[in-house]
Amino acid sequence: MAAHYLEFERPIAELEAKIEELSKLSETAGPGAFDAEIEALRARAQDLRRDAYANLDAWQKTQVARHPDRPHFTDYVNALVEDFQELRGDRAFADDQAIVGGIGRFRGRPLVIMGHEKGRDTVTRVKHNFGMGRPDGYRKAIRLMELAERFNLPVVTLVDSAGAYPGISSEERGVAEAIARSTEKCLQLDTPNVTVITGEGMSGGAIAIAATSRVLILEHAIYSVISPEGANSILWRGARTAADAAKAMKITAQDLLGMKIVDRIIPEPTGGAHSDPEAAMAAVGDAVEEELRTMDGLSAEELRKRRAERFYAIGRSGLQ
Repeated sequence: MAAHYLEFERPIAELEAKIEELSKLSETAGPGAFDAEIEALRARAQDLRRDAYANLDAWQKTQVARHPDRPHFTDYVNALVEDFQELRGDRAFADDQAIVGGIGRFRGRPLVIMGHEKGRDTVTRVKHNFGMGRPDGYRKAIRLMELAERFNLPVVTLVDSAGAYPGISSEERGVAEAIARSTEKCLQLDTPNVTVITGEGMSGGAIAIAATSRVLILEHAIYSVISPEGANSILWRGARTAADAAKAMKITAQDLLGMKIVDRIIPEPTGGAHSDPEAAMAAVGDAVEEELRTMDGLSAEELRKRRAERFYAIGRSGLQ
């Protein structure tokens, strides 16, 4: 049972609170005292959850994408990658823990994997800077991609960030240039690369490691050039709401697939990835494995050509 409920989940929260209360009463009243009532409430809660998640609007999906209990990068690595060896530092200034990466073995296939890590509690969130990468993180990403080329390894990236860190120290060390170089490296990589948007993929902080051969997205994840809050502030001077911006921006997985910005939607368990992290991570693993298999045997030239065609096609639908 999720400990954190979103606004639209209030009816579900109330039912599950009653289930918990009846479960405690049954411990004192004797075995089976409230079994029928508990089962009926559980069925009702599951129906409510299924209906709610089948009809989420863009702002509700944004809330789900940001849910604190969704699987993070380290969870995916622990579940899917064997013999993972983290590689730190950009060999220039520092090690940025907002972007974590290294080498490992994914279902028997050696690879380089990297992604944003937000952290779970106060200590780890500060350590990982809430998943907002600094220039050093993107330069580390470039170093890891160069390593992948050297040893002919595929690259998998997991995106979940509110954006690159916009502080003074980040600007002083050239965050825009680092993002541009990382994006360029993704596009020119000689080996297969696959991205999965697992939560929120915002701005250049996301695209810097997501300009890949195949871009996948979880069913309730979001992907955009700016957050809904930022769009509301810049476009409407805060006169409207982030919910209005989210609806106008077409940031949901379904919208993005229709515009060919992403290539594939990975279904989430009923109730979102946070309701059953193991199932969600297994689904991501299956999808990544399938995508990598389709690129087996392609030459570096063919990989770059297909990647270029993919990105050139965005926004050209219907144009002659």
